[in-house]
Amino acid sequence: MRLDKMLANAGYGTRNEVKKALKQGVVEVDGAVVKDGKLHVQPERQSVCYAGTPVRYKAELYLMLNKPAGVVTATEDARQKTVLDLMKNEWGHMKPFPVGRLDKDTTGLLLLTTDGAFSHELMAPKKHIAKEYRALVEGKVTQADVEAFKNGVVLDDGYCTKPAQLEIEESGPLSAISLELTEGKFHQVKRMFAAVGKKVIKLERIRIGSLLLDSSLSKGGYRELTPAEIQLAKTPYIKKKSL
Repeated sequence: MRLDKMLANAGYGTRNEVKKALKQGVVEVDGAVVKDGKLHVQPERQSVCYAGTPVRYKAELYLMLNKPAGVVTATEDARQKTVLDLMKNEWGHMKPFPVGRLDKDTTGLLLLTTDGAFSHELMAPKKHIAKEYRALVEGKVTQADVEAFKNGVVLDDGYCTKPAQLEIEESGPLSAISLELTEGKFHQVKRMFAAVGKKVIKLERIRIGSLLLDSSLSKGGYRELTPAEIQLAKTPYIKKKSL
């Protein structure tokens, strides 16, 4: 990869701005000042520094975010705080985008990436990648609701949802549930419960594919995915059978 392209992709300015910086002698490759942007470098093997600071370069970026409530799933918004605003410009130069979306008041696992193929693989309906949510629901969730979700419920616009796996963790005036979906219609979880006469009070996503939300991440916290975790997100989840 050309040095000037690498620096531009890493957020150090346009090609012209990078060219000017190179002429000023602020770029070093393996400890030696380089002024020729045409030089081919191997970012994974060589040390590149800009004004004395190591350049962090990645071909693609994969991030896990524990989304807090009150933040919109968008790359920019003139009026509201976005998930990218949580990153303090650390990765903004790479222009990551959310994989799917969570509602403003929904919390939990959100992935961001620069890899369009990865995003498509997780979100395309034909891929059937399941997402798991936990929720607090106003109203007593019953076995009849479990069966209704299993068969698909009709939403307010007439759409019949695909089968969903609803599990009751606690049933009462305020019920605790987990729900696994393989699709992601607008406000789907809330609308599914509204279809059976109940209201979602709190909603959190905890899993995509076989990738679980890192419990050590505080709300608003984020980190890079490991190569193994990237694969887990694309892998169907198999629940362990209780003995």
